Amino acid sequence: MVTAQQAPVFVTAVLPIREYLLTGLTAAVITFLLTGPVRVLAVRLGAVAWPRGRDVHSTPTPRWGGLAMLGGVLGGVLLAYQLPALRLAFGYSDEVVGALVAAVVLGIVGVLDDRFELDAITKLAGQTTAAGLLVLAGVQWLAFWIPWGGSGTGVTGSFLILGQEQGVLLTVVLTVALVNAMNFVDGLDGLAAGIGLIAATAMAVFTIGLVKVNGNDPGAYSPALLAVVLAGACLGFLPHNFNPARIFMGDSGSMLIGLMLAAATTSASERIPVTDGTSATDVLALFAPILAGAAVAFVPVLDLLMAVVRRTRAGTSPFSPDKMHLHHRLLEIGHSHRRAVLLIYLWAGVLAYGAVALALVGDRFLVLSAVGIGLLVAVLASAVPRLRAPR
Repeated sequence: MVTAQQAPVFVTAVLPIREYLLTGLTAAVITFLLTGPVRVLAVRLGAVAWPRGRDVHSTPTPRWGGLAMLGGVLGGVLLAYQLPALRLAFGYSDEVVGALVAAVVLGIVGVLDDRFELDAITKLAGQTTAAGLLVLAGVQWLAFWIPWGGSGTGVTGSFLILGQEQGVLLTVVLTVALVNAMNFVDGLDGLAAGIGLIAATAMAVFTIGLVKVNGNDPGAYSPALLAVVLAGACLGFLPHNFNPARIFMGDSGSMLIGLMLAAATTSASERIPVTDGTSATDVLALFAPILAGAAVAFVPVLDLLMAVVRRTRAGTSPFSPDKMHLHHRLLEIGHSHRRAVLLIYLWAGVLAYGAVALALVGDRFLVLSAVGIGLLVAVLASAVPRLRAPR
């Protein structure tokens, strides 16, 4: 790996926004074009989701949409390597390449699961291996900001520096949790792709902001690149997957989203600058990687935790399927398929973009007010069927 000291010095005053947009658009177009051939391949090789008791679809639907998404991600990154500014990201670290290798490994596991329905232990082993590959590439949590104590640098609070073993364990646990959260939430047409698009665009905005804060240092390009190509892949897949879906992304797609979000969030955590001039008003920005990551994953993680508690209390395996996920509950109270999906988009968008705005916008009161209004609208919209029900 080429270190920052060995890498060529090329820092301009202009953020490579156009290059990021081009890579994201390329990922979207490639994904969109690949989805049709992948659908045909899935039908021919039997990777088809047949309706089951817990499913909401009534007709057999091919899977493997994640293969097209992976192709879009790879295509977007390949283009980035050809661009003058974004290419520098590859010289400063192995994070992008490591994330792609991990994505390919997890994609293979997902493809096999979509076709042969692997057991939970095998899938967990694949997820852990992919998370380990991220760590080997340098994508790892190194420190957490905590809101008490003093760091001696003028920062309110202090940083908890993680040891090597602690950092590895935390990175693997958080990555596997996010991968499974996105896997669990993939239950309605367009749901996982839409949440992935919202989360990835929110993370892209935040990480491009980090690039600016770091003085357009190419060493900070990696997390934004990962988030942008993931957003493009989700955008390109969504037209094929929105209700009524012509293809499902399957585990190969939902796990890809979780892995890429984890990689971008973890990589971003290393780019927060701390100087003697950092004041109490900047504390939220220091905490932003955790806050933004938690916000973009709030809906799928909440669904995952509720499922684990529910199944454990019932005496069944936490990985055993049921029909009590958040999207199932929205359908049960009277929302249509599309409306349930759009409502979850609304919840995810308010939380994700609100967290990012808190980190990047100076007027905290304005941001919190907008988030509060957004949450109120989301609550009222979710309760509409109950309010309309006859008493």
